[in-house]
Amino acid sequence: MEVTNLVVLPAVLAFFVLCLYFITKVVRLGKHPNLNLPPGRLGWPIVGETFDFMRTMNEGNVLRFIQERVEKYDARVFKTSMFGDPVVVFCGPAGNKFLFSNENKNVQVWWPSSVRKLLRLSLVNKVGDEAKMVRRLLMSFLNAETLRNYLPKMDSIAQRHIDTYWEGKEQVFVYPIVQLYTFELACCLFLSIEDSDHISKLSLKFDEFLKGMIGFPLNIPGTRFHRAMKAADAIRKEIRMILKKRKVDLEEKRASATQDLLSHMLVTSDPSGRFTTEMEIIDNILLLLFAGHDTSRSVLSLVMKYLGQLPHVFEHVLKEQLEISQGKEAGQLLQLEDVQKMKYSWNVASEVMRLSPPVSGAYREAKEDFTYADYNIPKGWKLHWNTGSSHEDPALFSNPETFDASRFEGAGPTPFSYVPFGGGPRMCLGQEFARLEILVFMHNIVKRFKWDLVIPDEKFKYDPLLEPVKGLAIRLHPSHF
Repeated sequence: MEVTNLVVLPAVLAFFVLCLYFITKVVRLGKHPNLNLPPGRLGWPIVGETFDFMRTMNEGNVLRFIQERVEKYDARVFKTSMFGDPVVVFCGPAGNKFLFSNENKNVQVWWPSSVRKLLRLSLVNKVGDEAKMVRRLLMSFLNAETLRNYLPKMDSIAQRHIDTYWEGKEQVFVYPIVQLYTFELACCLFLSIEDSDHISKLSLKFDEFLKGMIGFPLNIPGTRFHRAMKAADAIRKEIRMILKKRKVDLEEKRASATQDLLSHMLVTSDPSGRFTTEMEIIDNILLLLFAGHDTSRSVLSLVMKYLGQLPHVFEHVLKEQLEISQGKEAGQLLQLEDVQKMKYSWNVASEVMRLSPPVSGAYREAKEDFTYADYNIPKGWKLHWNTGSSHEDPALFSNPETFDASRFEGAGPTPFSYVPFGGGPRMCLGQEFARLEILVFMHNIVKRFKWDLVIPDEKFKYDPLLEPVKGLAIRLHPSHF
């Protein structure tokens, strides 16, 4: 009994302290009697409407949470409370435009405490000039001109992955298998890790890390967040060992300054001559390993789903990819010029992300009091934009529930209506990397197989990214070209 109390009492005390913290915060920020706040409700003390929000995430339909409140309150903006904070939800292109274009003016980036604690010194937690410098450093590696040098390697990895995990199989589970491809790519380009056993072990730690990303940050044994913190520490330890060895290898000319992101960050300074600290490098690589493979895994699983459901779309993608292959010599790997010809394939991937965005949205914080849509937004309140609030608006996309890749031809959608990668200064810096790894995989998989879905109506959920509940099983039918 005494041992049990020693374990339970600290947990109860920690929970009590957390409750007091949240109550104080909500009381302090939630009462503004003289302001014209957006309509809505803050929900229950401490938890607000967090559980309602998380329930719709688990159902794969976060948009329902938004739409119910849009219909009840205001289609432009409404208030709620999540993760212990009052939150104002901005809706539609006007809301997206306001948040994206006011970065470092009225608003700045914010994430729930669980994200901030897991990603520590990474770009996620940087604001202002410091964020600009980190972003500039990372983008100097993640731009199209730099990444073109890695395209043949990406193609080679995709081919080897399909040979190993797809060839000769009658049925596969797409979601866990595709992760092996996206994570291997991220490990290779960011850290030059190519050993399959090493990659597999790291991948398991990232699964634990990811599952604790969104939620209450209770660092108590048995909770998702506690497991995520332990996994993050283990991943950082591995990255640190690689970093220490790389510094020696660079000094002794056994490693190249351009071989991967790690080398790039170690040898590149900002305009003032300052080099990034080891902990900043480790945390930013942790961020990119997560963002660089999990979002793409989600997109590729969804691409496989839609191509399995829509044979006419599959045939059009196949035709485009075969034309590219026929213009190359046998065994010649993909180059940037080849990827630039995959216009229809990218339109398909874009329509997939419109219908089923892998990320449900993101957050900001009010830097100061400001007015939006005639409502007062107090300083310190959290702000949220949601991808689905514009992606499924019939005023922006005719017959929004219908798959139509032609929406992205010509000028494409209305500005700020299509936002799977966000927008403004905080637009996803891995967008080009994601585009390349998605198209390289599509190029290789459609030439090798056709497939059909084992569970045609399988549900997807956000946890925290969009994923198939049962792994998306498909039956493979080899092609011969």
